[in-house]
Amino acid sequence: MRKGIHPKYTFATVTCACGATFTTRSTRKEYRLEICSNCHPFFTGQQKLVDTAGRVEKFRQRYQKAAKSE
Repeated sequence: MRKGIHPKYTFATVTCACGATFTTRSTRKEYRLEICSNCHPFFTGQQKLVDTAGRVEKFRQRYQKAAKSE
């Protein structure tokens, strides 16, 4: 490998808008995030999976009708 062409790979501080901080390694010294795994609704369990337009329920109804007619 050629010398002098690669960026420095050092420790970086990551700061979220919620106040959580952690360190990682990167070519940048600092990162500022709007959302992280500590405050994201999906990872905290606050977000529920939403069945849009009742697709699962429609499928179950059709499946039950087919099973009854057999």
